[in-house]
Amino acid sequence: MRIGITGHTNLTDVGAEVIYSALVQHLHSYGDDGSGLIGVTCLADGADQLFARAVRDVGGVYEVVLPAPDYRRVVPAERRREFDALLAGARTVLSTGAKRSGRSAYVAANRIMLDRVDELIAVWDGHERGDPGGTADVVTLARDREMPMTVIWPAGAERT
Repeated sequence: MRIGITGHTNLTDVGAEVIYSALVQHLHSYGDDGSGLIGVTCLADGADQLFARAVRDVGGVYEVVLPAPDYRRVVPAERRREFDALLAGARTVLSTGAKRSGRSAYVAANRIMLDRVDELIAVWDGHERGDPGGTADVVTLARDREMPMTVIWPAGAERT
């Protein structure tokens, strides 16, 4: 099973903990040992990185679609160590071909991610606002494709 992720980047620490737990619980619904589970993530701060950790922790593997070669610089400095470790643990790293990070690179990365998955998990508060390449935009693209999607926003999830 190939599962993609979209989700908010600006999660509180408490929100991140409850979301991580909800992701692990949801991923276990595909089988307790995680075998055959392939996650696809753009490895953004927040939900994407939580998803990569959860996939790994339930025994699956994950692929990364990097928006651009300079993407690491947009990751908050305090999160770069985890970003580097997760990137190093990826089974595959793909690129969009974009030269620089920005909205067009994020849109391209999300489209590639959606092209590679059977289902989408959206760590999403349900608000329809947002920029191209953001969570609401990816949810809309998945809906337009009639892609199976699970929205995860458990009690205690919160954004900064």
